[in-house]
Amino acid sequence: MENRRNSSIQATGYLLVKVEDTRPKLIAVGCVISTMCLPNLEFQLVNPTTQVALFSICVGSCTDIQNITWNIYQGLDNSSSNTTQWILFNQMISYENIWFFGRNTTNFTATNKLFLENSQIKLWRFEVIYALTSETSTSALNFAINQPPYNSSCSINPLNGTTSTLFTISCPDWFDEDGIKDYSLYVWTKDSSERLMIAFSPVSLFQVRLPSGDDQTSILNIVIYIRDLLDCLTEMNMSSISVMPDLSTITDLINNLQSSSNIIQNNPIVQLLASGNQNIVGQIITSVSQQFNKMNNESLDNAASNGIPLASISIASLGSTNSQEISIPLNASALTEYNKELNSQANVRDYLIKFTNKLAITTSNSIKLQSSSLAQLTQATNQLTRSSSLLASNKCYQLSLALHSMATKIPYEDVQAASTSLIQYATNVLTAINGPIQQRTSLLNLDLSRSNELPIDYDTDLESKWSNLHLFANGNDFSIETIEKNRNIYYQKQAANQIEIQVKEIISLLTSSLNIHLNLGQNLLINTSETFMSLETISIESLSNRIVEQLGNTQFRIPSNFTFNKTNNFSISLRSMMNPLASFGNSKSGSNQNL
Repeated sequence: MENRRNSSIQATGYLLVKVEDTRPKLIAVGCVISTMCLPNLEFQLVNPTTQVALFSICVGSCTDIQNITWNIYQGLDNSSSNTTQWILFNQMISYENIWFFGRNTTNFTATNKLFLENSQIKLWRFEVIYALTSETSTSALNFAINQPPYNSSCSINPLNGTTSTLFTISCPDWFDEDGIKDYSLYVWTKDSSERLMIAFSPVSLFQVRLPSGDDQTSILNIVIYIRDLLDCLTEMNMSSISVMPDLSTITDLINNLQSSSNIIQNNPIVQLLASGNQNIVGQIITSVSQQFNKMNNESLDNAASNGIPLASISIASLGSTNSQEISIPLNASALTEYNKELNSQANVRDYLIKFTNKLAITTSNSIKLQSSSLAQLTQATNQLTRSSSLLASNKCYQLSLALHSMATKIPYEDVQAASTSLIQYATNVLTAINGPIQQRTSLLNLDLSRSNELPIDYDTDLESKWSNLHLFANGNDFSIETIEKNRNIYYQKQAANQIEIQVKEIISLLTSSLNIHLNLGQNLLINTSETFMSLETISIESLSNRIVEQLGNTQFRIPSNFTFNKTNNFSISLRSMMNPLASFGNSKSGSNQNL
């Protein structure tokens, strides 16, 4: 060193520096659903309408991890210095297990509430900190909010009509930097949470047939979702319209079905169904099913008022209140009329469901549309024939399988919506096939006639069950009536076994699809009149002595001495379900519980 004033004064010194190669651990961070986090320069694009699920991996040997912590930062652009200032989001503790899940695990999830409640923030940083025995390693992902479609509106014409009216939807001039992907239309009457999907279209001008509106006012509420190519949504609430049921077309459909095949093929509803267009088929199925469901409820009310016990002809929905039945003498003519209406409407459902069998399954919208309409068609479980139940079960399995194959590529919200409809749909089918076996619903004429038709291989199959009269007799009672009735019940039980196996596979597929998106502490609740399902991801240590709550103050406790062959740092999926009717058992002395 040299003195600034006198250069002749100098001094010499040194510093010893020891360089150590610490090789800090590399932490890799990514999105669980890669299609939901698309790179955009130094940022990842994220949709404000979807949750963000992240994973982290400590690369290499990381056996000494002491703690993992996730932090979130809000980004503020400084235009003068062209930099971003990151400010710690200080409400993570307040919203833990509400908006945020898995904060101290390798995987972290933030629900869309974070973005929707802080819409003014356009930049976000998600940071993970790995505290190891001798060092700390961090990694982060920066996100920019993807702008949803904007700068336009939608209209519908006409503003009133019937279920046969063709309504025109126009959504011109919507803009998005990424391009518009499609438009989806939903309707509802009183409860917006019970929205029904009616159509989806890649173009801004399309036509739809709508179901009837509210029973008293005929008012139908409409909402349209405009989605860009990166799956970011804008919700557009439209003006309410009036839609009256066209009951004459329903009557014609019933009457035509009872006539010759040529007449039914010329029916306008049947011609629309034969188009094979899933939007048209879905709209017709939804509209007709809603009218048939109302007619079925009216028939049941009328039967009950004429002394017919409801417990012998229908299965009550979950959450319904049981009113004490007043003793009324049975009106035989009312029972005859009820059975006539029952079988007439069952025949129509049996005919309609065949048009859904070959509908193409293309996208998540396709799954949501088809499952929603089929949940409506199968809602009246006392009116599903054996053939209808088997076809419906097969279609539900195909839809569930397709959803499972897409689950790692689509938003959680799409998986949740589709799963809700599919679980209702599957429960309806399982309830319907078990009702006649447990004498909770009536045996249908179509089932009875089909089960007693001569099989095609009657002359060649010497071991045919159909020909074994001893299988269907009651002791020494070999009367035609007894044989035909018991043969029908035999085939009903065979179908019930087949459907029960398939429904278990459906529930397993849907559970697996949902679990891809659910993090530790996160739960899903499906609470409808058809089924109640709770699905949550929990740690093994929280399983012991856990209370699992169901509908109507029902609950069960997992024993405190429950053991699991895994260490406590593992997480498991816990699913509980309640259905209106349990599957039949082989024991004739057993009882069937709802849980």
